[in-house]
Amino acid sequence: MSRAHWTVDFYFDFLSPYSYFSWLHARPRLGSGVRFVPRPVLLSALLKQGRMLGPAEVPLKRAFLIRDTLRYAGRHRIPFTFPDPHPFHPVMALRLALPEVAGDDQERVIDTLWRAGWAEGKNLADAGELARILDAAGLDGARLVAATQEPASKEALRRETDAAVERGVFGVPSFYINGELFWGNDRVDDLCEYLAGDDPLDRRRLAELLARPIGQPKG
Repeated sequence: MSRAHWTVDFYFDFLSPYSYFSWLHARPRLGSGVRFVPRPVLLSALLKQGRMLGPAEVPLKRAFLIRDTLRYAGRHRIPFTFPDPHPFHPVMALRLALPEVAGDDQERVIDTLWRAGWAEGKNLADAGELARILDAAGLDGARLVAATQEPASKEALRRETDAAVERGVFGVPSFYINGELFWGNDRVDDLCEYLAGDDPLDRRRLAELLARPIGQPKG
């Protein structure tokens, strides 16, 4: 199948700085022939499904995440800070990013919110602030924010998150294509290799290793 027929589903939550980096870097690398579909999902629900804690809930992981993201942003000269506050309740921002709310402006809304939160440090959980952010980008902030309270938008976010869980998505950013899942901003190279037909994965060995029984630690 040619690249022109590929669809890459991009699962993200505005809580995730690595999702911000992927938004900036992954799409250009995939090329114009690949259909890139943004899919906002609730990270907390993915973590709950996998019985995992988020990095902000583990002090050592949180400290590493801050150091690592500052290093990445510095290396790539990306405008970067953390939204204030962080972590925050991302539900309203995620609903704004849905096609059911943003319509044809979906990518513009998403891009606006990424830059406001992660480049400018704005509060992505406050309805008034979100409306002002969207207004400044030439969008109808009040209308879009009001639409996030409609039952259809609430159901759409639940549906996207449930569908992600069914596909085996357990974290963000995640890229899903043709039954294959690539998790993390540091797996964009793997995704590009897959799209180019150069995936080095040994599927026979993969099947063998997955079929092994899980060992039990002693003690």
